[in-house]
Amino acid sequence: MNAEKCQQLQTQIKTLDSIYTAPMILQPLLELLRQPAEEISFEKVTKLVSCDSAIAAQCLRLANSPLFGCRQVETVRSAIMALGLQKVRSVLFGLCMNQILPKDKWVFQPTAFWRHSLGCALVTQRMAQRIGYAEPEKAYLAGLLHDLGVMANSLLYTADFRKCLQLAGERRQPLHLCEEEILGFTHCESGKLLAEHWRLPADLCEVVCAHHDVQLAHTAQPLVCLTHLGDLLCRVRYLGYGYDEVLGVELGGELAWKTLVGNYPALSNMDLQRFTLDIDGAMDQIVATVDAVFGTETAAARV
Repeated sequence: MNAEKCQQLQTQIKTLDSIYTAPMILQPLLELLRQPAEEISFEKVTKLVSCDSAIAAQCLRLANSPLFGCRQVETVRSAIMALGLQKVRSVLFGLCMNQILPKDKWVFQPTAFWRHSLGCALVTQRMAQRIGYAEPEKAYLAGLLHDLGVMANSLLYTADFRKCLQLAGERRQPLHLCEEEILGFTHCESGKLLAEHWRLPADLCEVVCAHHDVQLAHTAQPLVCLTHLGDLLCRVRYLGYGYDEVLGVELGGELAWKTLVGNYPALSNMDLQRFTLDIDGAMDQIVATVDAVFGTETAAARV
């Protein structure tokens, strides 16, 4: 993307603040995202969630999903206790974004987009845990936020972005290749500008920017590589953008995996077939979780 295009996109990103109304909890939530997990107040999160009935209801739905619902959860407080503060702060961001995007601006089917985003979050976290990455909750958050630029492009360039999706579906190509052809930039670039505008942590900005090209990563290489692989594994398992891509993944041959092995030498002895089977085994739970969060049923939330 040339400098002039970048400047135009930056200006467009800033207009989002005045054009679209975000849920009232978004700005306080962004502040929470910038805090270390151990410093987040349980009471503050409970109060924050309780301010928005729709988000509170969806939080309850997640707590009662197959992935977490060992018993019936009926209050916001109980839901947060069941999910954990770290999970709540990242899931809430997705729920806020779901409310920001008007229905006429959705280029994707909303459920397909969130199935991919939350699926990527859960797969990336699972991979992080398996390899011994120190911050698996950050890996979850990275997976959830990696496609911020998809939402930016949907809002700002709806008609042209719809052409990108149509072309990608016809060619069965990765979306970012068609974005480059039609828009002159990708959701990685617009997403990075949006993440920086919202003052998200630098390592998450790098994930948003480099998740399709890990060579662009400098300060957050392991996190970017985990997200890249989580994204690929979801897309080859029909947790993509609602169309089939001609996409094969040989984990051991991926630059992202080789980079992770450089950071975690013990990975060189990992049974990759067993590892991918473990990811496959989690897919049903992942789909059930996404459907629980972004399904059509409503729930009454009580504090």
